[in-house]
Amino acid sequence: MNNLRQISLRTSLALLTALAGASISVRPAAAQAPNAAETEKKVEAFIRNYFALGPEYKITVNPPKELGNSGLFEVPIEVKSESGGDTVKMYLTKDGHYLLRGELNDLTVDPLAENISKMKLEGAPVLGDPKAPITIVEYSDFECPVCRGLHDALRGLLPKYPQVKVIFKDYPIEQIHPWARTAALAGRCAYQQDPKAFWKLYDLIYDNQELISATNAYDKIIEYATRSGLNPDTFKTCLASSQAAAEVDASIANGNLLEVRSTPTMFINGRKLVGAAPHALEQYIEYEVQRLKLKSK
Repeated sequence: MNNLRQISLRTSLALLTALAGASISVRPAAAQAPNAAETEKKVEAFIRNYFALGPEYKITVNPPKELGNSGLFEVPIEVKSESGGDTVKMYLTKDGHYLLRGELNDLTVDPLAENISKMKLEGAPVLGDPKAPITIVEYSDFECPVCRGLHDALRGLLPKYPQVKVIFKDYPIEQIHPWARTAALAGRCAYQQDPKAFWKLYDLIYDNQELISATNAYDKIIEYATRSGLNPDTFKTCLASSQAAAEVDASIANGNLLEVRSTPTMFINGRKLVGAAPHALEQYIEYEVQRLKLKSK
């Protein structure tokens, strides 16, 4: 596999992260509102050349859409290869001169409430008191080593915070994790058979992550499901079912709606946190705990 092909395996993660982190100057012939067709060609040519993306990459620069009267135009950019793809939003100034990176926030709306409104949590496994006022929604991949780090961090943090519940959402990144989808299907099947067994399987997969491979994943998953108290025959039937596959796909789609780009990505009462830094996670939890104390006074 050549270098470009290795890069393509990470298209949906590293490449789009790089694009989102780049501030690019694109000089037009004249200062005016960007012409859609000209802008698309100009931005595509610049990105293809700047990031050395050959013909095996399809780059689609969608028409700029003006953001109110801000003088900025939102430009969704899609990059695809045989192994996957993703979309990143960038922003173009009205004169077509600057292509900007970063996250644009509308001060007239509550971004946390907006995130919460997009979450589809029905039928998702819940750890802790379902009525707990602090909710961590975790979009994770069972094969992801950083997600295992989050699993370990949560194991240490949650006993300290009875005010917190964790809701698990599947987000397997199959382009780089070959057995992640099998594990995601297993989680859905565990939950269907016994919601409490999901968390036993969750622990077993993360605790034994280094023992699982693409070649032995199915057998290991069956072993851990049996150890979790599940009926193995029912479990195997479920793994091959269209229902389990549809539930995993729906969870991925929900993550995409929330612009999840890597795992783990969490939302603590709607506040987005990417990665498994335990200190940052505890800071977010403590902030919500203090808010609860103020409300109770």
